[in-house]
Amino acid sequence: MKEISSEDHHGSHRGLLGKPDEPSAGRVQVEAGGARVDAIIVPTVRHPRFLMDAAGTAASMDCPLVTLHSTKWTSAREAARLLPAQVSLIAIDMPGRADLRLPESDSARLLTGTRFDRMKDTSTKRNLALMLCHMVGWERIVFLDDDIRIRDPDQLTHASGLLGAYNAVGLTIGGYPDNSVVCHAYRIVGGKQESFVGGGALVVGTTRSRSFFPDIYNEDWFYLLDARKGLQPLAASGEAVQRPYDPFRTPDRARAEELGDVLAEGTFWLLDQGCSVADADEAHWAAFLQRRSRFIMDVLGMVERSAIESAEKARMVAALKAARGRLACITPILCLDYMRAWTADWYRWQDHFDSLGTDMPLDSALNSLTRQNRPSLAWRARILQECVSVR
Repeated sequence: MKEISSEDHHGSHRGLLGKPDEPSAGRVQVEAGGARVDAIIVPTVRHPRFLMDAAGTAASMDCPLVTLHSTKWTSAREAARLLPAQVSLIAIDMPGRADLRLPESDSARLLTGTRFDRMKDTSTKRNLALMLCHMVGWERIVFLDDDIRIRDPDQLTHASGLLGAYNAVGLTIGGYPDNSVVCHAYRIVGGKQESFVGGGALVVGTTRSRSFFPDIYNEDWFYLLDARKGLQPLAASGEAVQRPYDPFRTPDRARAEELGDVLAEGTFWLLDQGCSVADADEAHWAAFLQRRSRFIMDVLGMVERSAIESAEKARMVAALKAARGRLACITPILCLDYMRAWTADWYRWQDHFDSLGTDMPLDSALNSLTRQNRPSLAWRARILQECVSVR
């Protein structure tokens, strides 16, 4: 099938990334043999058996596995019971956001109680992990999703060795593509669509990157931004494998993704052209929303004309119509207000990190992650003697 390009959609943003592994990349500062990873962080809502791949990676790299649990299917207690004894484990049960020592969020407040309110807690988990790493002095960490498998842990070590030159290094996601629902449909009908790097497999230098994950779809793309400069110094290196999932199982997924997809794609549209986050004014958002509408309608038409099996086609059409319906509720002013709120939150996080303690013992740091007069975190820790990166 011949790949199709769209004037209304950038199917790849990988031109924004450094590619230090390519021969044409020139000299890049890489630590000899890579660099030790201090911890692997996995937010999860699924049964602890889905953590086995991450546990094996952590054991092979002799670093702690930090798991953050929510929903009825998982818990810190079950993780400690089921994961192999040779894994240094810090398992945390997530309380409500109000109990946690997190700064106020203008961007979250803007969407609370609206149809755009995001009910997932992935961002909260990752932000909590960033705070913990800062407090205990972990400088090189890996974010993994619980459906990601690392074939070669040495690639994480190599990526960690690149953090002298980059704030974060993402592994390319192989296996099932890591795209939004709309972009999955576009790729299936022949659209030229790649995946960007993101929180599913991301090596982060915590002393270089002081960003945060907002409560919105594509939160990892926003984490990679710098409110002052545009995009943090980023690279792609290595490969991870994502397990298959069904993006068209329910149209609700497309509805929940649409605002975050618009904001992220609209912002990265500017970055692709050498512009900055600050260039995303009301006129830009008005034009981009028109582009997005044309793009979804084009993909919908391609799906309807395709030879895809009828039941699968019906599910894809329903998802695209759901995205189009949610897009109709997004205004240029909402996009502008969100980006202003996100910018204020980004600066607030800089001050928040300056207020946190450093070089703390692990138990003290964990017990410092909740607000005063709120219950302490429920957590389980099993730290092996040879795991020297825990202070």
